[in-house]
Amino acid sequence: MKQSYNQEPVKVVKTKNRDISIFSTEGSNIDIDVVETFGQEWLKFKDYSDEEIISAGAMYFDILNDDIINKNSYGLDLGCGTGRWTKCLAPRIGFMEAVDPSDAVFAADELLKDVGNVRITKASSETIPFADETFDFAMSIGVLHHIPNTQNAMKDCVKKVKPGGYFFVYLYYNLEDKNIFYKSLFWLSNLLRNVVSRMPAGLKKFSCDVLAVLLYMPFVLVNRLFNFLGLKKLARKVPLSDYADKTFFIIRNDSLDRFGTTLEQRFSKAQVITMMENSGLENIVVSPQSPFYHAVGRKV
Repeated sequence: MKQSYNQEPVKVVKTKNRDISIFSTEGSNIDIDVVETFGQEWLKFKDYSDEEIISAGAMYFDILNDDIINKNSYGLDLGCGTGRWTKCLAPRIGFMEAVDPSDAVFAADELLKDVGNVRITKASSETIPFADETFDFAMSIGVLHHIPNTQNAMKDCVKKVKPGGYFFVYLYYNLEDKNIFYKSLFWLSNLLRNVVSRMPAGLKKFSCDVLAVLLYMPFVLVNRLFNFLGLKKLARKVPLSDYADKTFFIIRNDSLDRFGTTLEQRFSKAQVITMMENSGLENIVVSPQSPFYHAVGRKV
């Protein structure tokens, strides 16, 4: 099932767990500053517990059944970061190639040290070192909206999938169904992101931790109170309600993820479907559940 690379790596780094092949990450559709930022982020937030991974995975992978991914599937995780999504799906898949353009591959190396059906590779969406139509399943979770041309990056991913195989993606949504209050909060937070994301690395990390306390936690605590009182419908209307059962570690991580990057794009449901169709996918299913939007399609 595991295939050989279709090109020679620039170098191979030997860690205590495995060899990691390093390929060029140069290309026209990549923002080097964003890649470096996420590499720093994932090296800081790499110690996910199994419980945190399973809890988060249940939210994202609600639309993946055994026809889409199973023990006969050869998979690709593009933009693997710490490798948490690869680790979540590893028990369900035959073999997974975990690929990322940043130094996050070394964080993934640690998180996946006890996972045998995984290989870690450093490469970008434009330099994926595998032949076209190699994989039964590919995924990119929370990555393509940080690439300058999301559509082209998606096409680069999908062309590595076999006809009849599946591609799964999560892209930030544009709050199209939210009221003016939510959209105003987002507009204000985006102004803040434009400032924080341009800070020096140490100050940015500190600022995002402060924002986790001052911005995220008040909403989270209100949500938890409403849930405790049995007011679950009201709780779901509170901003950031998805974090009600999340650990502070995840909240800090997502604060840095949200406010730490200079490049962030958001899409409507229709735009997500159109991009997937333009990439050669059909039978597209967009989950009706948060986080929005995560979707899967079958390659024509």
